[in-house]
Amino acid sequence: MSHGNILVVDDERGILDQLAGILHDEGFSVVTVATGEEALAAVSREIFDLVLLDVWLPGIDGIEALRQLRAAGHQLPVVLISGHATAELAVRAVREGALDFLEKPLALERVLVTVHNALAHARLEQQLRAEREEEEPVLTGVSPAVVELRRQILLAAPTDSRVLISGPNGAGKEVVARLLHLHSRRAQAPFVAVNCAAIPAELIESELFGHLKGAFTGAVENKRGKFEIADSGTLFLDEIGDMSLLTQAKVLRVLQESRFTRLGGSQEVRVDVRVITATNKNLDDEIAASRFRQDLLFRLNVIPIRVPGLDQRREDVPLLVEEFMRQFARRTGVKPKGVSPAAIEILKAYDWPGNVREVRNLVERLMIMVPDQEITPVALDLRAGSRPGGDGAFVTLRQARERFERDYVGRVVEECGGNMSKAARVLGLERSHLYRKLRALGLRSR
Repeated sequence: MSHGNILVVDDERGILDQLAGILHDEGFSVVTVATGEEALAAVSREIFDLVLLDVWLPGIDGIEALRQLRAAGHQLPVVLISGHATAELAVRAVREGALDFLEKPLALERVLVTVHNALAHARLEQQLRAEREEEEPVLTGVSPAVVELRRQILLAAPTDSRVLISGPNGAGKEVVARLLHLHSRRAQAPFVAVNCAAIPAELIESELFGHLKGAFTGAVENKRGKFEIADSGTLFLDEIGDMSLLTQAKVLRVLQESRFTRLGGSQEVRVDVRVITATNKNLDDEIAASRFRQDLLFRLNVIPIRVPGLDQRREDVPLLVEEFMRQFARRTGVKPKGVSPAAIEILKAYDWPGNVREVRNLVERLMIMVPDQEITPVALDLRAGSRPGGDGAFVTLRQARERFERDYVGRVVEECGGNMSKAARVLGLERSHLYRKLRALGLRSR
């Protein structure tokens, strides 16, 4: 586990040496500087987990340095140090975003408690942000295939062994990964998901390992990578079969050594991360075609888990429809709809090539587009009550889904004024995924 990188700012050499010694002994990496100007420069070129900042400094003082850090968008925790703390100073510090105070002369135990509390507070805030953005994972179903899948999850979750999840697109591989994390000893630490197929090859290394400002064109600020963000927790690499061979080699090194170097940096970062991967490809075929490293597969495939497609668990379809209706109702405040027995039979008989994801998309369309409180067979196949071509023929579920997606995605982009970042957030997609979705649906981005 990485203990963290701490910046210490004080104009007294004795204080710098004292704090550096204490923190080094605790396993932290430490950088020391003597002025507020040097502190701002250090934060601009390196990533820190915490700043210990003296208030009384030559040049700009600690309060002004803190204000400039926040104005520049840096949200890292800052603990102020002062030998002359007053109530007025404390109010100013809190107003500018300080997390805590240390008073001189410094007491060893007080310093360590304050540092660990500040780092724990930062991790908790990050975890809470992630939890607000994600619904709790649910593996819905009573079929024998799902019962067996649950058994495998509960056996694998408490271990630190790597898991390779396979299965068709839309079957719920990320749900399985989240459940493995939720039932592990790392459940209180971050779960970080990366879709390797959704990130351009030239950016995947920066996404995984982070970079320093100026490392490449467009690197305008320091950035932590997903491995570092997931420290102590779980990193889920989805669509691992789409990762380039060069990046595979670097991931293999991290798995072997638990350390890496950010792009543009020289300092090694140590991490303790459980890696879970997923793929819809046959990786043995990818190895035979020289597109995937066999030694990486050996590292990843410690525990293989196969997620069944809906064609192997048709009896779960009504339960999935009910669950997705409840989820949609919670998010939007609308009332869940009923589903007629005839419609249920049609849903159970359908092939569901898009698996669970297709069920979710269909339910969302029905909740939005069907005005009645009961879903009927006609509602399943018709868009807004009209029949295509005027020949009385129903459209297929796939055609209805594609038509709904085209209308819905187009409307969201339009209502967001063509702002693709905002539209991606509304739709719950990565920005790059949204661009691919628009191309697949024959829509233009503004």
